[in-house]
Formats: sequence, structure tokens, C-alpha cells
Amino acid sequence: MTPATPCLRHWRGWVGAAEADGWLEGLLQEVPWKQEHISVYGRRHAMPRLTCWMADTGCGYRYSGLENAIEPWTPLTTAIRQRVAAAAAQDFNSLLLNFYRNGRDAMGWHADDEAELDPEAPIASLSLGASRTLRLRPRQRATATTLAVELGHGDLLLMDPPTQRHWMHALPRRLKVDAPRLNLTFRVVRVAA
Repeated sequence: MTPATPCLRHWRGWVGAAEADGWLEGLLQEVPWKQEHISVYGRRHAMPRLTCWMADTGCGYRYSGLENAIEPWTPLTTAIRQRVAAAAAQDFNSLLLNFYRNGRDAMGWHADDEAELDPEAPIASLSLGASRTLRLRPRQRATATTLAVELGHGDLLLMDPPTQRHWMHALPRRLKVDAPRLNLTFRVVRVAA
């Protein structure tokens, strides 16, 4: 049975504006951003955002048919990782960074439920830059009314279990947004023994 609401913890302004500005600027410069391509119905398309996968050794991750190459943690992502882990009371071994260059970049409906991810661990999502709306809907009812969470500069959102099992989420286009947004999604990847 789908829970009536997703299990979310949302801290608005979790990091102050000046520090969030510094993180945004630093990450835009130091992260090795990639323009990945995916195949949809046999046609190859550029993903509508830039990405980077950082993780501990052995934390491979596949989604949308992509095998993500592991990039090493940078000093800034390491510092942010420690702060997020303390807030979430959870150690994270991986980070998917998404760079939405403007409101035309987006993320379609999905759940972070790949086999590599620990389903009992929360997923922590840090937003930097332009405010955007995260939409959520129950997986079993695609036509259900969606919930909306506005994610602003410096906000931290935790999606606790069993959210990924029962809910999907998306970041729709917002064509009037001209400013960039970064999303740092910290995860726990199950490492094979």
C-alpha cells in the first residue's frame, strides 16, 4: 500500500546564502561536468542537464543505461559530504551532481531505486542556485495529483525510506528561469563483498 505522503525532511536555507554562493561557484569550476547521452526508443538523445558521479572506490552506478565513471571526491565535495552526513545522521559513499544550466534543463519522472542503491538508506538532496520545483507522485497512480516541493538556494531535502519504493519524482522545465541550479544527491551504494 502506498503511504499517503512521501517521507521527506526539508530544511529551507540549511546553508546560508553567502556560503551557498561560494559552494555554487566552487562546484561550477572544479567539477568535471559531462554531457551524457541516453537511448530512448532506439534514438540517442543528449540528457537535458550536465552530470558528474563522485564516489568511493567500488561504488559503481548505472541509470538510464549509463555506466557512470567514478570521479574522485574534491576538497569541496568532501567538506559538503561531511556536513550533509552529520545533518542526515547517515554516511554517504556516493554523490550524483546535476547541473541545470537554466530552466530548459530538467529531469523526467523516476525513482532512485536502482539495484545498487541501499533501499534502507535516505537520499539527501542539496540545492544550490535557482529555485526549482520538485514534483512527486505515487508510482501506482500515474494520473494522481502531484505534490510540489519548492527547492531554493541552500535547501537540504532528505527522502527517507520507503519513499523511493512508492513515489516517483521529477524536476520539470521552468522556461522563465535563466539562472543555473546545482543539485547534489548523496546516496548509499551497496558495495559487493
